Amino acid sequence: MAIYAVGDVQGCHAELAQLLDQIKFDPAADQLWLVGDLVNRGADSLAVLRLVKSLGDSAITVLGNHDLHLLAVAEGVAELSRHDTLDEILNAPDRNELLHWLRNQRLLHAQDGYVLVHAGLLPQWSVAQAESLAREVEAALRGDDYATFLSRMYGNAPHNWDGNLTGYKRLRVIVNAFTRMRICTPEGEMEFKFKSEVENIPAGYLPWFDVPQRASREATAIVGHWSALGLLLRKDVIALDTGCLWGGPLSAIRLEDQKLFQVNCKNPLAKNW
Repeated sequence: MAIYAVGDVQGCHAELAQLLDQIKFDPAADQLWLVGDLVNRGADSLAVLRLVKSLGDSAITVLGNHDLHLLAVAEGVAELSRHDTLDEILNAPDRNELLHWLRNQRLLHAQDGYVLVHAGLLPQWSVAQAESLAREVEAALRGDDYATFLSRMYGNAPHNWDGNLTGYKRLRVIVNAFTRMRICTPEGEMEFKFKSEVENIPAGYLPWFDVPQRASREATAIVGHWSALGLLLRKDVIALDTGCLWGGPLSAIRLEDQKLFQVNCKNPLAKNW
């Protein structure tokens, strides 16, 4: 069995299909790990959801911020922005089936020394603690009152982790770390406006994965979310958001031998917002 990890798809269905052909993906024998943000901004989010769902247990996807945004919009607790491309999903005949499937996906997946998460892990969290915290959010997302959770999910505060947090503030910090964080202070205070290249990080902050002595450093984190960072292949982190949406390639890596596979973007958006 081969395991392939894939970067942010964001509705780029043609590129995902081509990438699966390139790696000769066999659902009966292989696994596909997706770093989240399956949907939005690209042209074919509906086709992406249908494709990944059709792969069944051979596909493991963690939720990204755009995936959660889709769920919130569908429940009427968030509004579409002018750049969203989610209408086709919201109007699809299989909408409810697809959204139910998406709502039951994970926030984090840990296996064999790897940890798959959309954005990152706060420096205080070991992989075991992060797994436990992910289960808290997943339980809220799958529960009967999930629409309330989605309505309370938005916001930047609290900016840092405190084990004494409870309720929606606790869940919000966990969601923000897993799905939105790029940089933080050495103490783990998150900042959410920054989206640029590493050399432009504001003073006092650093990439979350470069915090000295972070508790999860013994595992290899597989992440996306930060297209300006691009491809990063290190022992402790594999970053796979190579900006397919913006004209970069869609990237996959075979974990057993670190072989990289890429397909070129077919219809890039202009990154002017």
